[in-house]
Amino acid sequence: MYVGLDDTDSPRGGCTTWVLTELLREIAPLDLIGYPRLVRLNPNVPFKTRGNGALAARLGHGSGKPRRVGRFGGQPLVAYPRGRPLTPPEVRELPERLRELLRRTARWEDPHADPAFVLTPRPLPEALYWSAVRQIVPVSRVERLLQGIAGAQWEARGSGQGLVGAAASLAWPHHRVTYELLAYRDPARWGGPRNPDPRDGERISRRYPSTFHNYDPKTRRLLLSPHTPCPILYGIRGKDPHDLPRASKLVKGEGPERWVVFLTNQASGDHLVPRSLASWPPGTSGVVEASVAAEPERLPGGHVRVTVREGEAMADAYAFEPTKTLPAVARELLPGDRVRLWGTRPFGEPGLSLNLEGLRVLAARPAFLRSGRPRCPRCGGRPASAGRQAGFRCRGCGVRIPPEAAPGRWVSRSRLEGPAHPTPSARRHLAPLPGRPWP
Repeated sequence: MYVGLDDTDSPRGGCTTWVLTELLREIAPLDLIGYPRLVRLNPNVPFKTRGNGALAARLGHGSGKPRRVGRFGGQPLVAYPRGRPLTPPEVRELPERLRELLRRTARWEDPHADPAFVLTPRPLPEALYWSAVRQIVPVSRVERLLQGIAGAQWEARGSGQGLVGAAASLAWPHHRVTYELLAYRDPARWGGPRNPDPRDGERISRRYPSTFHNYDPKTRRLLLSPHTPCPILYGIRGKDPHDLPRASKLVKGEGPERWVVFLTNQASGDHLVPRSLASWPPGTSGVVEASVAAEPERLPGGHVRVTVREGEAMADAYAFEPTKTLPAVARELLPGDRVRLWGTRPFGEPGLSLNLEGLRVLAARPAFLRSGRPRCPRCGGRPASAGRQAGFRCRGCGVRIPPEAAPGRWVSRSRLEGPAHPTPSARRHLAPLPGRPWP
């Protein structure tokens, strides 16, 4: 039986991953089959709480060799590679067990939360996942889908929006995967300071290169610990699940009350889809190839605006200062350069604009680098500069000479070609890792 959860938290607190760990702690006599799953969905939805993550787990009677995927106090949490189905009485009891758990652990009566669970005997069609990670899915579509699934059971509170995430987590096909170890605080410490040591992230990155986004060297910011009063103590992301428990031993200070390794779609780029500037819907993310149409414009605060063209359609692409690397590359672009951009078209902006999550310079055209001063065409003397972009003026005879008359040479700008990703502290959960084939 597959269990999906979403929206058990609210802006006032709570944590859906912690609610799932409570379920895993109390599932006996059932077993966990495979890793529990943390599934990030469309990062642009206006009603998300924080990272727009939904949770899923497969429950059954395990078979095969178990592996440790977590620990609760002194007791290990294990997952089995295969499982037998639940008995009919267990199937009937599970929904009430979930309701009781959510009443006790979730923001069940919080008007700012929309908690939901979904139970299905098999995974849901993956088309639902691709819709939920790339656009806004109506609750009614999910309800119609579940009504056609034999044995599906569900419940949703509030607006019912949590039903979308809970169902979509059961539709994730896990093609591109990473892992995250989430460590949780003792409930007595919730809301108190964490006091992490920034050197922990540096140590983990050096010792375990399969991990990522532990520390941002550009901002000198530790990325392991959240800054909210949620139950999470720290999270370690990586490509090898076996490295994560070992890496967690390098975190000093407060020890976790429990930890669990999740299978995730983080760093997958699943929210990105090839798009055209002429038909890019607001509130969605995508990838487009275009040409730079004008000189980049430097904006207050270190941001950069680049106007790009694809056919007859044009858009303003914004590289924001917190991404660090993107404005640095955007400032050096020239009209005629070919670029691949990925990012989001935001809601409510006049005209067509894109908030960049990354870019790749496909072809940087050569630039003519002017140096020195031209000869005066009348007297042959060397004129003086008349100011920036104002050309030259001959001191001897007063002739004005345009700036393009200065001697120069063509220089290659191929050093710009290649990808540019945001600094780790400015990256979205779903943003693809450097070195991965997409985008």
